[in-house]
Amino acid sequence: MAARSLGRGVGRLLGSLRGLSGQPARPLCRVSAPRRAASGPSGSAPAVAAASQPGLYPALSAQAAREPAAFWGPLARDTLLWDTPYHTVWDCDFSTGKIGWFLGGQLNVSVNCLDQHVRKSPESVALIWERDEPGTEVRITYRELLETTCRLANTLKRHGVCRGDCVAIYMPVSPLAVAAMLACARIGAVHTVIFAGFSAASLAGRINDAKCKVVITFNQGLRGGRVMELKKIVDEAVKHCPTVQRVLVAHRTDNKVHMGDLDVPLEQEMAKEDPVCAPESMGSEDVLFMLYTSGSTGMPKGIVHTQAGYLLYAALTHKLVFDHRPGDIFGCVADIGWITGHSYVVYGPLCNGATSVLFESTPVYPNAGRYWETVERLKINQFYGAPTAVRLLLKYGDAWVKKYDRSSLRTLGSVGEPINCEAWEWLHRVVGDSRCTLVDTWWQTETGGICIAPRPSEEGAEILPGMAMRPFFGIVPVLMDEKGSVVEGSNVSGALCISQAWPGMARTIYGDHQRFVDAYFKAYPGYYFTGDGAHRTEGGYYQITGRMDDVINISGHRLGTAEIEDAIADHPAVPESAVIGYPHDIKGEAAFAFIVVKDSAGDSDVVVQELKSMVATKIAKYAVPDEILVVKRLPKTRSGKVMRRLLRKIITSEAQELGDTTTLEDPSIITEILSAYQKCKDKQAAAK
Repeated sequence: MAARSLGRGVGRLLGSLRGLSGQPARPLCRVSAPRRAASGPSGSAPAVAAASQPGLYPALSAQAAREPAAFWGPLARDTLLWDTPYHTVWDCDFSTGKIGWFLGGQLNVSVNCLDQHVRKSPESVALIWERDEPGTEVRITYRELLETTCRLANTLKRHGVCRGDCVAIYMPVSPLAVAAMLACARIGAVHTVIFAGFSAASLAGRINDAKCKVVITFNQGLRGGRVMELKKIVDEAVKHCPTVQRVLVAHRTDNKVHMGDLDVPLEQEMAKEDPVCAPESMGSEDVLFMLYTSGSTGMPKGIVHTQAGYLLYAALTHKLVFDHRPGDIFGCVADIGWITGHSYVVYGPLCNGATSVLFESTPVYPNAGRYWETVERLKINQFYGAPTAVRLLLKYGDAWVKKYDRSSLRTLGSVGEPINCEAWEWLHRVVGDSRCTLVDTWWQTETGGICIAPRPSEEGAEILPGMAMRPFFGIVPVLMDEKGSVVEGSNVSGALCISQAWPGMARTIYGDHQRFVDAYFKAYPGYYFTGDGAHRTEGGYYQITGRMDDVINISGHRLGTAEIEDAIADHPAVPESAVIGYPHDIKGEAAFAFIVVKDSAGDSDVVVQELKSMVATKIAKYAVPDEILVVKRLPKTRSGKVMRRLLRKIITSEAQELGDTTTLEDPSIITEILSAYQKCKDKQAAAK
């Protein structure tokens, strides 16, 4: 029962804003771009919205690939509110990693997401906050969200945040977190949302890399009936963050937390501020936000997204992939700490004037029917979630699904990792009653929005289980072989690349553009390399086959194995380690660590437990390897490179197909590792 009283702080804040007026702060207008920036056939934007008409989808896809300016120009002009028209639709060069869209244009993202809808329909619902405890949802209108955003924006300005400054947002899914993102956008500050499950060390690393001036957080978080001590984590992090001048602390619970010299009670400060804040006019290529993602090295990289192109792409993909219609309730259950939450909880839906669900809880709290009870109660029309959750719920059986009315559902979507056919079939047949469109979407933090999905397409076009299938407009995929040549034809596989720029793609890695070029454009010159492999079927459809680098996907969270190895390396008893990903029934992939322990270390079981604690502390709990195997040596080439390929084959029962091992310094090491792995499995079996 105690959990029911949590979170009244935000409720009181939003309630106090009711009855206030004064928006919008400036007149709203649509400005026409120059004719040469929108030189496509007349009516292109309405045509895209009706892409399901016979013959229109392939025609539009061909136009987007052949004439990007003619395709995207009218869409940008007609979809977004501009202060100043753009003079050039695009200027991109993959050889230098130069990406530019709608150059010369100026606009404000928060105006596009809030003010235009407040002018038309101020009391329409922008957000439904599905709080941790079922049945305690809170509805936030566009007017309330705008006023909250403006108060928060004015608070940021009062505490020294200026255009171009960076603000860290360490908050779970909530209306105030959304307002914080939009408040930064309103005043031209850059936000970096940091997943509220990250440790103090991971938080500090990201704050320092981004040079954040202010951190916004909650006193505590609430998820699955458990309290998360967010403020304590922030306190520990900012001890090592010299750029942080203020920590703005909101209250998700009524519990008191320590308030130090940097700390400011956010609701009290916001109550002093005016509910009107004049928006900054931002250039199309000014930075909107940074989002940190893992790569194949230990250092997370700050992916930079800019204003107009990102917003247009998020809005358009949200509308067309999910068949979103006015009045629909859009339910994306992702956390705002990831790109899915940015594009399909916040920016895409709000730009389209949608009602977006904010899901604070877990799929199994208080029971395995939580998602479907929420669908029934909120009458959700589109449901977008991760295959990990689907696989978890599948094991609980059909009864928890069929207990609830899901007739409101029209579109189901999966995101974060490839979905296996069993999970796809269950989601389609049981959850969707074999009547809902199911879209398996492929995209990345770097792409900004969905790149390959079964929809849009011509009405009635086939959808195949477990396959992303069709490129979105302007996405031109190619498969490359090991020699860097394009693989033509059908029923072929290769490295998935994209040959042409699109508006939503990342612009750089913060502070290191050369790393951006090296990571995405160096492997296959002239192409964007996704890091994924793919198969093109006889029908010309694309199926993602998984990562080709040392990046694993744990429950939809992308994590570089080098990042885990770096955390393990800090243990004085572990001179060497190698981490790989392996298939997992629920998570999709899990981490498996091979470690070498010094002879003087003592009890290796104690070392293993210490390592798990270290990884949780330095990164996050989800990064802790499911298995840590102590071995005498790691398999290395004569040049000293660890052959992770062989380790992966050992734990996936492919030891009989190791391939070429002639480059190993000592081939007998394979027998050693196989023996250690078998002993570990026998020990686990005996313990069951």
